[in-house]
Amino acid sequence: MKGTFFYLSTCDTCKRIIGELNLPQGITLQDIKTKPLSEAQLLQLKTLAGSYEALFSKRARMYKERNLKDKKLTESDYRKLLLEHYTFLKRPVLLIGDKVFIGNAKKTVAEARETLHP
Repeated sequence: MKGTFFYLSTCDTCKRIIGELNLPQGITLQDIKTKPLSEAQLLQLKTLAGSYEALFSKRARMYKERNLKDKKLTESDYRKLLLEHYTFLKRPVLLIGDKVFIGNAKKTVAEARETLHP
């Protein structure tokens, strides 16, 4: 099985989910702090997720610090912010073939586990 797990190595939730998923060989771990998303990777994730907004974390500290909640952000804004700083990516993101699992909701993690270990 081939895929990529985008995560933050300093995030305890990401570390916990890596353990829960028992990632098989073929899944590449990509720490977005040391190796940020490329434009091509972001476009691929956006295509599968349906929008840049679906990949965007509105819980990020920078989102609050920049008062972005008070602004009407466009898809172009979300794209720019996601490429600008890793903290704007909703984490973790698991990409397997043409499926993408975004975030740490119990349901999302359960679906990812089911896909990895049917």
